[in-house]
Amino acid sequence: MPPQGDTPAEAVLHAEHDQGEDPTAKVEGWTPDGDDATQSSTPEAAGKVAGPASEDAVIEAIATVHDPEIPVNIYELGLIYAIDLYDDGRVRIEMTLTAPNCPSAQELPIQVKDAVEKVPGVQSAEVEVVWDPPWDMSRMSDEARLALNMF
Repeated sequence: MPPQGDTPAEAVLHAEHDQGEDPTAKVEGWTPDGDDATQSSTPEAAGKVAGPASEDAVIEAIATVHDPEIPVNIYELGLIYAIDLYDDGRVRIEMTLTAPNCPSAQELPIQVKDAVEKVPGVQSAEVEVVWDPPWDMSRMSDEARLALNMF
C-alpha cells in the first residue's frame, strides 16, 4: 500500500516497487526528483533547445550560403558585418553585397534568413543589407583569398 500523500505517479511507483519491478521503467515522464516531465512547460520537455542559439551555430549556418558567382561562402567573403543574438531567440544580421548592382541582391539576404532560422534556438531572423562601409576585398578571410587564388 503506498504511503499517504503520494502523487499518482509515485503511487504507481510504490505499487510496482512492492511487486519487485523496476519503478522507473514503467512511468513515462517521471523523474527521480519527483518532477513529472510530461507536464513540464520547459523547452527541453517540449523537444526544443533551451536558450538562444550560439554565435558559432549561426555563423555555420551563414557559411552554407554562397554567392552564385563566387565559389566561396558569404561569411568568408566578409559580407557579414554584424550578428546580434537576443535571449528570446531573435537574430539580427547586417550584411552587405560585393556591389550595389549585384545580381544576387534579392536572393542572398533571403537565403541567409532561411539558413539562420533553421538553427536550434533561433525563433526568428532579420537580415538587413547595408552599404556603409562599402565592401572591399580586404574583408575576405585568408581561406577565401586562398580559394580564389588572390594571394
